[in-house]
Amino acid sequence: MSAIYKRELNAYFTSPIAYVVYAVASFFAGLLFVATVLERDTSDMTYLFRNMTTIIIMMIPILTMKLFSEEKNKKTEQGLLTAPVNLLQIVMGKVLAAVTVYALLMVLFIIYALIISFFVTPSWILIGSNILGLLLFGTALITIDTFISSLTESQVIAAILSIGAGLLLTSISMFKNMVDIDLVNNIIDSIEMMGRYENFTMGMVKFSDVIFFLSIPVLFIFFTIKVLERRRWN
Repeated sequence: MSAIYKRELNAYFTSPIAYVVYAVASFFAGLLFVATVLERDTSDMTYLFRNMTTIIIMMIPILTMKLFSEEKNKKTEQGLLTAPVNLLQIVMGKVLAAVTVYALLMVLFIIYALIISFFVTPSWILIGSNILGLLLFGTALITIDTFISSLTESQVIAAILSIGAGLLLTSISMFKNMVDIDLVNNIIDSIEMMGRYENFTMGMVKFSDVIFFLSIPVLFIFFTIKVLERRRWN
């Protein structure tokens, strides 16, 4: 797994991908920081973290779209699938590389918090809760988008479907107002992500929310393994 992890991590930084992601994220995070913190003359970064979810939904597919679709497109997938590692190690190596690149973005928010600390004492507990929530939220999306990448050989299609999935999962609660069926509404409540994420932005780290966000990677890593397993035997 370590070999795959190192290969994927190196690929991010020897290509423009990581730098494009960091540049785009830094640009929009900077705008949000000015608009929601500096111009409001507040130390509360809650609105910054809440608004970053849309940027992250658009950004993460850039990290994940190539993970498996590129292997399939370049006909290197069979070499990967027949390598002396099991499928779990292959998937985990790729996912962890993407998560590492994403996690480095959290340094940006620590820098913002340090800037605020020159003027007032920020709530470090609240900032820590927000960063944890953003990490869990992003990791969940990375595994969902990795699964989508395993379904197609087109990076463009993988990116579009990933963005669509992210937008759907973060806005699905609006459909509760359109449907008056208890079963459907219960399903929506069980998969809706934004309400759980917003608990972190308010400083509430609930065990149930942590378990929810950790269960998504477990589920979609399993789905990705099953897709690869089927292709290995075919």
